Amino acid sequence: MVEPVDAAAVLAALAEIAGTANVITGTDAAPYLTDWRKRFSGAALAVVRPASTEEVARVVRLAALHGLAVVPQGGNTGLCGGATPDAGRRNIVLSTSRLNRVRSVDALNNTMILEAGVPLARAQEAAREAGRLFPLSLAAEGSATIGGNLSTNAGGTQVLRYGNARDLCLGLEVVTAEGEIWSGLNALRKNNTGYDLRDLFIGAEGTLGVITAACVKLFPLPQSTGTAMVALRSVEDALALLDLAQHHAASTLTGFELFSDFCLSLVEKHFSDHRSPFAARHDWHVLIEISNHQAAEATSTLLEHLLERALASGLIEDAVIAHSGTQAAELWELREHISEAQAAEGKNIKHDISVPISRIAEFVRETDALVARRFPGVRMVTFGHLGDGNLHYNVSAPGFGAVQDDGSFIAMQPAVYETVHDQVHRFGGSISAEHGIGQLKREELLRYKSPVELTMMRAIKRALDPHNRMNPGKILG
Repeated sequence: MVEPVDAAAVLAALAEIAGTANVITGTDAAPYLTDWRKRFSGAALAVVRPASTEEVARVVRLAALHGLAVVPQGGNTGLCGGATPDAGRRNIVLSTSRLNRVRSVDALNNTMILEAGVPLARAQEAAREAGRLFPLSLAAEGSATIGGNLSTNAGGTQVLRYGNARDLCLGLEVVTAEGEIWSGLNALRKNNTGYDLRDLFIGAEGTLGVITAACVKLFPLPQSTGTAMVALRSVEDALALLDLAQHHAASTLTGFELFSDFCLSLVEKHFSDHRSPFAARHDWHVLIEISNHQAAEATSTLLEHLLERALASGLIEDAVIAHSGTQAAELWELREHISEAQAAEGKNIKHDISVPISRIAEFVRETDALVARRFPGVRMVTFGHLGDGNLHYNVSAPGFGAVQDDGSFIAMQPAVYETVHDQVHRFGGSISAEHGIGQLKREELLRYKSPVELTMMRAIKRALDPHNRMNPGKILG
């Protein structure tokens, strides 16, 4: 029999730890209890906003004392319900919003120590102030936090050159499920002293402990950047262009983003001040970014020569080069507004998948045809980070005039998932490239992970969180 929760005692203890103003209940807690896409909603005894690692540890120990679960939450921008509590009231949502200090920047060592609640955009700014680059970049960077980025092993637009969140992290500070503090904030690039505990917590979505701070890598700030948008006939041509760009630009190639004409048309429809730079319509587009440690003239020449070769070989149909920072930002906005435009169009079924780069065109061609046969009328919103094999292969409801409401469309989600994820599995890919598993893909994970993998994952969970107090219901359930 589960003992009832002494709510008054818990709330009083939380107020003693974090201050009364930082213990949120009732209707004020509502924004913390629903995910960004409004697909998952839950309940909690309270939302608490601790301001230090020690306060986090005290909250976790209090939760353990009263048999409560702890649900860590950063900017609440996740797409898989990983930071949303379940429907029970035996939860405490632990918001990291007050863990928001940049503790230190070491420009010579090219490292920075950040608390988990620092927004990604602030981390980028702090690096720039020191003449350095923190390259993790994604559409939600104004509100997404470092702790959330690490907990989902976020990727973004520059993985091609710099790697994902895991690659950018050297050390962590973590509060364990027992309320102990692991101080692993080393700033070393070589540290071969046993099991890599850091990598256990990165991508674990708060199910093993609470990340409270991280030591991340910095890089020299590029002296110049070149941006271009190109129009193409096919994904095959986009892959050939990628190969050419990697050969021509080598390590200066920072971004290579693919999106279909339908993606662009949605942005134009729902963001009327954003228009295609091309006079004609084209089936596919790629946004290319080159960043260089040479002067702007050298970067422009490099990008121009690349596009000239691509045009001469027939790989691209048209190209536009940004000649200012403003023009570059406008081109990037066409790419970055796709998710919001799709949301404005109506309900959608999202896939955050990765496939070996060499097989992406074949995957898109075969899976598009399969989805069209099984779910007539749906519209494909395909875009993503082609340079690292990550596609957001999304399905939107049939367009205007179709006889299908949002409810019946969303009811198709399990069947759509099975169709697409079976294809991903067949092509040697992953059902989650950068968004995590959360609640959304929990059952899907069980279908595609081998029994050996699942056994090892469950053994790690039992070892680090034997009472299943840390973010229950996510990843493994």
